[in-house]
Amino acid sequence: MSRRKGKTGGGRLRLADIDLDRKLKDEATYQRKLKALQLEILVIQQAYRRQGRRAVVALEGWDTAGKGGLIRRLSTRLDPRHCRVWPIGPPTKDEQGRHYLYRFWQKLPLPGTLAIFDRTWYGRVLVERVEGLVAKADWRRAYDEINEFEAMLVEDGVRLVKLFLHISPQAQLDRFRERLAVPYKRWKLTADDLRNRRHWAAYEHAIDDMFERTSTKAAPWHGVACEFKWYGRVECLKIICRALRRDVDLASPPADPKIARAIRKLDRAR
Repeated sequence: MSRRKGKTGGGRLRLADIDLDRKLKDEATYQRKLKALQLEILVIQQAYRRQGRRAVVALEGWDTAGKGGLIRRLSTRLDPRHCRVWPIGPPTKDEQGRHYLYRFWQKLPLPGTLAIFDRTWYGRVLVERVEGLVAKADWRRAYDEINEFEAMLVEDGVRLVKLFLHISPQAQLDRFRERLAVPYKRWKLTADDLRNRRHWAAYEHAIDDMFERTSTKAAPWHGVACEFKWYGRVECLKIICRALRRDVDLASPPADPKIARAIRKLDRAR
């Protein structure tokens, strides 16, 4: 399977539009950009907390594309009391008897909080479609259901950021080998990962359909090149910060004069 490079020109997002050759100059550049973005997302979280705002970061991508690494860099400086990470796996038996969006409704953020979804409701039009887990009529109907679900969230004031982390088949194979070789990473590699890889072309088709049918003005898709991990992490964080800070007052509140006077009294009493 060949490496895909980005195309020039406009039009809707497709996997082929994502330039997998993009990377950062060196580790020093990565660390500098990463620290600045982590501080920015902390400031954003504090503003959301004060103002009772809500946000959802929805992550999709190929196995080994770096969702877990991104989540660690995204959340490392955040107040964990006001940030929740939801790893999404197969629905439970109870959830299977309900509408597929039910379990995501249960995980939507409270006022002042951020919810990060490690895989999302898009499983209906990706893995469930490709693996034949639902009837064709069900996954085809899901595009409109998802658009309505997301539009409702946005209209209710939720800031929604959707990212797809893209890599090449060769990069995925290299990361499979790394996971197998490193003892503390082996738990990440499963037989399902290898089986899913055999359906790469079908997933590409499903992903491009997903972009076409569900990248809306209210909730656009962002495709991010993650062939080089440093670039992918920084680019994802830039997109998240840009989306969450838009039209939000990030100014810190003034110091409470009563507290300031109390501290001065304590200083004088020393």
